Amino acid sequence: MKVLFVGGTGVISSASSALALKQGIDLYLLNRGQSARPIPPGARVLNADIRDPKSTRAALAGHNFDVVVNWINYSADHIEADLDLFRGRTGQYIFISSASAYQTPPTFQPITESTPLDNPAWQYSRDKIACEERLVRAYREEKFPITIVRPSHTYDCTYIPLRGRWSVVDRMLRGKKVIVHGDGTSLWTLTHHADFARGFVGLMGNAHAIGEAVHITSDELLTWNQVFEQIAAAAGTHADMVHIPSDLIAAYVPEWGEGLRGDKMHSRIFDNTKIKRLVPGFTAAISFAQGMREAIAWFRADSARQKVDALFDQDCDTILAGYRAAWPVKSNS
Repeated sequence: MKVLFVGGTGVISSASSALALKQGIDLYLLNRGQSARPIPPGARVLNADIRDPKSTRAALAGHNFDVVVNWINYSADHIEADLDLFRGRTGQYIFISSASAYQTPPTFQPITESTPLDNPAWQYSRDKIACEERLVRAYREEKFPITIVRPSHTYDCTYIPLRGRWSVVDRMLRGKKVIVHGDGTSLWTLTHHADFARGFVGLMGNAHAIGEAVHITSDELLTWNQVFEQIAAAAGTHADMVHIPSDLIAAYVPEWGEGLRGDKMHSRIFDNTKIKRLVPGFTAAISFAQGMREAIAWFRADSARQKVDALFDQDCDTILAGYRAAWPVKSNS
């Protein structure tokens, strides 16, 4: 297959690029050449900015693809531009949506692909929904060959999947308190990007995936308490957790609010029957504990990677101080 990835060097996409090349796929990457990750050996690079139609058309001149994957579309305008670029140029167009587009909070668990798309709390998710709606219309009205993929909190060794990233680990190592939203018992799903890739690459060129939406996640369920505990264990330390209501966190640091109210404060349990049917043999084999051991080793291999976000650290201390001040009032009410 001849495949184009728009992007292809990000946290989620890099493992898919590597696996596609390993399987002998003729992979092209269209990007600006500004990624911190290296271009995987064997990939062909088309240098262009996808937001600049003129440079993109020039880079794509003479090319048609069996599959086009855009990893970096976030609005309906982006989709409209891709429709103009790739009509008649590809046998399959894969859009990377988000599992946060599902009904929030969900009425039923586990979540399946038929769960409604409705997230009133997070603009990012509503924009992804708008993208999906435009693509579904293109499929119905003109048979534009879409596949929609919904990842959920996918990580790799370079990415501690918490707000603050390495800064949270640094707090743990210094014996400082770390903030866990709610009571830490809501259930969450985290997926290693290599596991995601095994499902994703199996969808490329898959005729049964045309016109379909599918999520790809791990089947491992963890409470948020366990997430913090396993990160701490990987770092050889202890997580001194303080449980704080999500609404109070958002009141002190509003920019944290959308991601909590629109996603992480609610349990997310996924039924992966559909991806397993479309890609026989798919399974997510990498546990979160193993993934975090890989991540901690990566950060410790180079001290320059262990960057502490001073603003995040300050925000944590502000929230904790406010919570301590409010606690006597709460406990007496």
